[in-house]
Amino acid sequence: MTGDVRVGISGWRYANWRGDFYPTGLPQRLELAYAAERMNSVELNGSFYSLQRPESYRRWRDAVPDDFVFAVKGSRYITHMLRLRDVDTALANFLASGVLALGPKLGPILWQLPERQAFDPEALDAFLRLLPRTTGEALERARQHDERLEGRAWLEIEEDVPIRHALEPRSRSFEDPALPELLRRHGVALTVADTAGLWPAFGEVTADFVYMRLHGATALYMSGYTPDELEAWAARIVAWADGSGTFDGRPRDVYVYFDNDGQGHAPHDAVALAGRLTRA
Repeated sequence: MTGDVRVGISGWRYANWRGDFYPTGLPQRLELAYAAERMNSVELNGSFYSLQRPESYRRWRDAVPDDFVFAVKGSRYITHMLRLRDVDTALANFLASGVLALGPKLGPILWQLPERQAFDPEALDAFLRLLPRTTGEALERARQHDERLEGRAWLEIEEDVPIRHALEPRSRSFEDPALPELLRRHGVALTVADTAGLWPAFGEVTADFVYMRLHGATALYMSGYTPDELEAWAARIVAWADGSGTFDGRPRDVYVYFDNDGQGHAPHDAVALAGRLTRA
């Protein structure tokens, strides 16, 4: 038995991909469907910058195959402005904005922290306790949204299923042995991040899945991955998926997203890595 492996891109709407990854003349409204024919997951990152609308989540859901999965990047208002404190209403608004409209295509929710945010075990523990672990819990929290979501909230689920969460810290202060233990208690994945050495890479398995973000090996957001680098990542992914690379020997699902989009490398690297994993 092995875990499910998902390989995709962080976002898909980039002008410099047109005429390169996307064929010249492909309508912008068909870009997600085109990407979904070549990979099995995408990380939604517009949700990081602002609250999206339910009709957008429904449109994205309808554009991809039934077995496709979206990861959703959590609101920067929660992570970068409120800094994980007093986030009850902000979290309710985020969950009510349409995230649950993805239905069975909702994958992990990523919480990316700013580099300036130092490791505070008590504050992080309090935040992790607030995160809903099922869509049913998420619905109950979403119902606590404020007036800004009146008339535009999505307050429905099709079934009550688990929700996964991943954390991507960027401060070196998180290189603390207390962090993996804290995340394991909450079942939250510690993101494996390749950032050209700028931020911590981590690598500890702390949940029943592994979450990876590949931002570029030599130049942040800009450099592509060489065949040898992709082969090395493929070997690590296979080991996590079959359990040979986990601390307890249990297979893990693995989610991998390329964020080296500056020069258009991300979709090509995602397709290349997925091909290597298919042959593994």
